[in-house]
Amino acid sequence: MTHISALYIHPVKSLHRIDVPLLELEPWGPKGDRRWLVISPDGKFMTQRQHPAMARLLTALDGETLTLSAENFSPLIVTPPPASAPISLVSVWKDRDIEALDAGDGPAAWLSTFLETPCRLVHMAAPDRARPAEFGSVSFADGYPLLVTNTASLSSLNERLDTPVPMERFRPNIVVESETPWGEDDWRLLRIGTVELELVKPCSRCIVTTIDQETGTIPVPREPLRTMTKFRHQPAGSCSVRTP
Repeated sequence: MTHISALYIHPVKSLHRIDVPLLELEPWGPKGDRRWLVISPDGKFMTQRQHPAMARLLTALDGETLTLSAENFSPLIVTPPPASAPISLVSVWKDRDIEALDAGDGPAAWLSTFLETPCRLVHMAAPDRARPAEFGSVSFADGYPLLVTNTASLSSLNERLDTPVPMERFRPNIVVESETPWGEDDWRLLRIGTVELELVKPCSRCIVTTIDQETGTIPVPREPLRTMTKFRHQPAGSCSVRTP
């Protein structure tokens, strides 16, 4: 029987996940998911691809209040900036001039110290219009509102690895438990209660899958990407999920 085994949100893009009991879905993604973004001084989005230590930054949400914490650092508590806050024009991949509100110098200094590079924290105040997409709008996620993974596919991958990897490496929102490895290749519609999700494309995988999401380190260089490429390579990239 197929059922949901885990649900996650990532309040700040590329920072630590939160395991949640339910997802409240909005047109641009799960409520609280990837509405915050760490940017470089020139407005470009920052991720674990260049800064693996971002995985070690823990996140918590209380309503809209965000708390960041890390070892040897006092917690940082941030609320969404007011409408009068400075507007930053930021970029996420090919999407440029995305309007976001700057969280101020305090969060910028805290993050810059932890990551050992200048950066700032911004918030997407108007996701309904800040980043238009062909299907409506999207938060600071790479490209689509949701990411779905399949436990059977992970098991199939881990059978090929000398060192198994956990599902968190793939940073999903919805983890489906099934008995059919790679069955998601043929899934077109997910019905969860009264919610229907259309699955529209595979997700190309990147170096983030090689990063331990608890330590911010790379235990086995290039894995699991190297193994996935051997048996999951497609014209659009190595994929293990579909993205609604």
